[in-house]
Amino acid sequence: MAEIAREAKISKALLYHYFPSKRSLFEAALAAETAELRAHTQPDPTCAPTEQLAATLDAFLAWVEERPGAYAKMLESAGAREVRETMAQVRAETAARILSGLGPDGERPATRAAVFGWLGFLDAAILDWIEHGDIPRRELHGMLLGTFAGAIMASGAGGALAVAAPG
Repeated sequence: MAEIAREAKISKALLYHYFPSKRSLFEAALAAETAELRAHTQPDPTCAPTEQLAATLDAFLAWVEERPGAYAKMLESAGAREVRETMAQVRAETAARILSGLGPDGERPATRAAVFGWLGFLDAAILDWIEHGDIPRRELHGMLLGTFAGAIMASGAGGALAVAAPG
């Protein structure tokens, strides 16, 4: 807390006034970052679902690119209850947006499993991107969209991609 207060150029007493513990500071920071992420990746409802996914994914990668260390640390901290709960909530909201964009196929259990599996793959691929830095963001973006399409096709919901694709 002393180091954080020094970085913020405030007294430790003031920091403790607003955040009585490191945990409360951590929870507040996590909530603020989650709100920023939600705002940053809000899809444009006027676009086709596939365009929404591509644009949202690009915005998400840009957000991660601005704070790679913090994102990696968050995934590594997933053992902490607050982080685990926040990640589960964000993942559930993201999956719900994707599944609703797939129409009736989005209601299939196999499609749901494919979407949640892809979200897990996304986290692992991003961690590799952060660690090695040897894949351009545009290439990672294309790979993630390709694996999404593959997961949806493998789930038996491939028709949803054709229906969701822009005309």
